Parts: sequence; C-alpha cells; structure tokens
Amino acid sequence: MSSILIVILVTLGTLFVLLSAIGLVRMPDTYMRISVNTKAATLGVGLILVGTAIFFNDLSTTSRSLVIILFVFLTAPVSAHLIGRASYFMGVKMWKNSIVDDLEGKYQKHSHVLKSESDDTPDDNENYRDKDDELL
Repeated sequence: MSSILIVILVTLGTLFVLLSAIGLVRMPDTYMRISVNTKAATLGVGLILVGTAIFFNDLSTTSRSLVIILFVFLTAPVSAHLIGRASYFMGVKMWKNSIVDDLEGKYQKHSHVLKSESDDTPDDNENYRDKDDELL
C-alpha cells in the first residue's frame, strides 16, 4: 500500500516540476514565469520530498525532508516577490496583452515607497515617509 502512495506522490511531484519547466518556456513575460515557477516547482518538490520521507521511513530522513519542505515553502514566495519587485523597478515590461498594471503610479521612482493611491509627489522626492511623518 505504501509503495502505491509513494509512486503517486513522486509522480505528481515530477509532473508539477515538468509543468513548471514548460511554463518557464511558454509564459510570455518575466512576471508570469516567476508565478509559474514559484507555485508549481514548490508543490512538486514538496510532493517528491514527502514521497521520499515515506519511502525511507526513517526518522532522520523524514525530519530532513520536512525541514527542506519548510525551507522551500518559506523562501520560494519571498524570493519570487523580491525578484518580481526588482524587475518592476528596473523597468522590465509586462506582456503586451496585459490589461491592468495594478502598481502603475503607486510607487515613487527613486525611493520605491508604495502608496495605496496614485503617487502625486514629485519623481525626485526621496524623503517621503508615512502619512503621519513629515516630509524631510
């Protein structure tokens, strides 16, 4: 029974990693590629590691697998966010058929401060803080 579960988990994990690789090639812009890789590869690696933990049925291997899963699940979304944010600040263009850029006009160009409404401060104003703070 456990061998069937292992085969199912590892096969599904491999399928998700394959879909992640296909998405890397097929997606039209950087932001979609980041999204596909973060979601599919993280789930794929997690499923493969769960299958590995069940296969070896050893406390040390299981604990290592769980720690790796935890590490991947914590670091992959953060790193994807930072890569996407850096790409946006560098001016990497979105796909030409993208309908809405939700961040357009909400970031100051130099200080990279995010506001909830359109940014009406001068482009070179790097001293902006929160609403409660004064401009320096």
